Amino acid sequence: MARCNFGVELKNLSLLVALVICFSLSVAVAYSDISDDVEFINPSSSATYNGVMNPMKSRVDPFNPEEQSGRQIATNYILHPSRLNEIRSEMLYPFYDQGGGGENIGDFQKHIKDNSPQITKHLDFRLPFFGFRYNYAWVSIHGFLAFSDGPTLSPTYPLTFPIVDYPKQSDPSFIGPFYSKCKIGELRGDEMDPRRSGVYFRKEMNLMKRTDQFGVELRERVKWDIREGIVGSEWFEPRHALIVTWKNVTFAGGTIQARKTTNTFQTVIATDETRTYVIFNYKHIGWTSHTGAGGSSEDGTGGTPAFIGFNAGNGTRSFEYKPYSQSPQFHNILSSGYVNGFPGRHIFRVDEKIMRGQCIPEIFDMAARKPMLTFAPESGNLLGGTIVNVTGPCFDRSQKLTCRFNTLRVPGAVIDKNRATCVMPRIYATGYIDFYVEVDGSDDLHWKGKFLVETPLTAPELVTFPEGHQLMREPPKLLINWDYNNLTLDRNTAVSITLWGYRETTITPEIVYFETLADAIPNTGEYTINPRDFHRRMRDIALNFEIGIVSVNITYPSDALGIPYEPILWSRPIPLAWYLRPSWENMYGQSWAEKICENWISRDRLLNNFNSELPICPSMLEQAIADKGRFLPDHNCDKDGKLSNCYFHENAKHCVRTAMPTRSGAGQQCCYDMHGYLMMTMDNKWGGRPNRVHEDGHFPWNEASKVPSLSHYLHDVVPFLPCCVWADGQSQGCMTFRLERRPSQNYVGYEPPAVATIFGDPHVYTFDGLPYTFNGRGEFVLVKAKTDRHKLDVQGRFEQLPDSLITGEVKATRLTAIAAKSNESVTVEVRMRPRDAQWRYKLDVIVDNHRVFFDRFPQKIQTFPGL
Repeated sequence: MARCNFGVELKNLSLLVALVICFSLSVAVAYSDISDDVEFINPSSSATYNGVMNPMKSRVDPFNPEEQSGRQIATNYILHPSRLNEIRSEMLYPFYDQGGGGENIGDFQKHIKDNSPQITKHLDFRLPFFGFRYNYAWVSIHGFLAFSDGPTLSPTYPLTFPIVDYPKQSDPSFIGPFYSKCKIGELRGDEMDPRRSGVYFRKEMNLMKRTDQFGVELRERVKWDIREGIVGSEWFEPRHALIVTWKNVTFAGGTIQARKTTNTFQTVIATDETRTYVIFNYKHIGWTSHTGAGGSSEDGTGGTPAFIGFNAGNGTRSFEYKPYSQSPQFHNILSSGYVNGFPGRHIFRVDEKIMRGQCIPEIFDMAARKPMLTFAPESGNLLGGTIVNVTGPCFDRSQKLTCRFNTLRVPGAVIDKNRATCVMPRIYATGYIDFYVEVDGSDDLHWKGKFLVETPLTAPELVTFPEGHQLMREPPKLLINWDYNNLTLDRNTAVSITLWGYRETTITPEIVYFETLADAIPNTGEYTINPRDFHRRMRDIALNFEIGIVSVNITYPSDALGIPYEPILWSRPIPLAWYLRPSWENMYGQSWAEKICENWISRDRLLNNFNSELPICPSMLEQAIADKGRFLPDHNCDKDGKLSNCYFHENAKHCVRTAMPTRSGAGQQCCYDMHGYLMMTMDNKWGGRPNRVHEDGHFPWNEASKVPSLSHYLHDVVPFLPCCVWADGQSQGCMTFRLERRPSQNYVGYEPPAVATIFGDPHVYTFDGLPYTFNGRGEFVLVKAKTDRHKLDVQGRFEQLPDSLITGEVKATRLTAIAAKSNESVTVEVRMRPRDAQWRYKLDVIVDNHRVFFDRFPQKIQTFPGL
């Protein structure tokens, strides 16, 4: 007997797997046959289930809102998978017009009327929406939920958001499934659903802790509708949910007979207080426009249809759901979407930016619309193997799908109408690249986005060696760990562990398959290798390989995932002494480490001298940290990093490296001891060392000595081991390494950067120390530099401070945004977010018109062209 973490009791669970993503890859579970020891009846009435009231079908509120504790009284309710399939087969979520007690009748909001169109609701939790967080909402008959003063009722059409005259005019924050002037309609009398016309509102909290039938069923229904409805949501666990239903609402300005021309639609909002998802369910659309927007008073057609979309408010951002909103294509909203297989269901992620979960049919001018893809994950290791789930154009299994990463094309596979998947190929690049989806060979490139290629040393470390044996000269064992969830949720799926070698013997770098270290083992996330099992194999390749990479992949991807290619997890580059030591001993004798060091020294002496063009290290740690433009933390020895053991720089407190490679592709490294002083290799072998190859590589990245991470590890990191760790630290090879090939540079000649400052309301200090106050409002040039080699422009935006509650208007300004660009860089803009939108991010960073984030550890430091 196995119990799922969502309260489903299963026996002999078989997993029918559909591909989705978990960080870089994962799968989602569909439901199968279950336990024989739980008896269920086939309900003869839709209002009963298992002999009691069916909360998903009944019209009676299953709880009294005045007795909230009753939701926790019920013993653990076990949800049968077949029951979950049953409740998910309904498009609309439950809403009640009977029972419940309190001031309303069930969920029916009796105080929302034609002459009192909205009411306030306290949420009692924080709802992230479009960068802001709210603990209250206004529910309006006019087809929206507002989080500030509702939208104006006397606008001009078509509607435009955000309001450009904010703050002189109110710019409301709202979710609008059908923003139009509505009134409560009348039932015709032949409806299948007899519940009264009006607005229904339901709030369900603490779903993760609920054990009652309704709480468990709602949680699992919402969770799986979202997980299988939008890419990137495979780990979402809903904590709170809101269900708002507009049933049989008609349009304002219509005739008496028109009151029976109605619409029924619903909004479901689910959040874990970090991520928020919104589902729009359109059950019936009988009219599209009220008379004030030019619609007919007889049937509500013509004019400007309703606005569908989201507005962040406060003059910031908006998202209009095209091609349906305020468009002649509005009626297609009922026959599109197909989220969870329902025509008329549409889904979005809305916490920070708006991301669609459904395809957009090519029924309008794609070139004018310039649609963006929704895909997850949005980054991957340059070694490849990341499974990317995509939503954009509407897919058909008969179509040929191709994903294009820059210029590299790979085949894709269609999951359903809204989702497709492809595997990231090996890409010798770093930073953001163009990502396209092509259908049936089309090269119009309308469906595109930006995909972040991470280097092997900065990408999430998905295969690890927790005991550090991979760095030893003669390790007794090699423990390999990986997160099994990054491959599949099924721990019984067979996986393989493979060793690859990396070398640069020609201008073209090579990643070469060595052998499979373990084949078809269970996906437990841990495996121990005995190096002696491989020592009997003498290999000619030993002369040409010194570093390698370990990968973990599904052994039979077609069986496990239903696709011909497999997701791959990669380790960071590692030395190969644990694997090739007997071969090296056979060739070089017991002094193999010294000989490998001598070979490296001979090769390195043939290469160009790079030390002369390197930046000079600051003398103290405090200055190195302050010099952020030129130096960044070294992730292998970062005092603020997640994992920082400074293995290659013993007794160091912190190391920094240059942010940009030199013109030849080299980089500087500076390490500081516990007292903050610069560590030098002339004093001991643990000092900071200049690097022939910058960690981020150098363009073109597909040549020897220029590959991100791998070239750096080969030329600058791993030689330290045979020269100074595996051999005597006072050996000739180690002394040559320290004092000739990789000597630390002292701080003589270091010049700290000049600093200019703007603060307060605002006070300015120029680069030469001149202070003054500037209260201008508008956009101004802050820096303008032009030389034979460099051009730099920096502009600033100054805005008036908000009014004071005590003194009224504040006649002062502050710096709210900066934009900068050089002759070699893309444009970078940094904006201060509105005060109420700073709960997660304080600033918005926009690079080359693309909003970037730094909340994931691998994205803590990012590089862009010229930056």
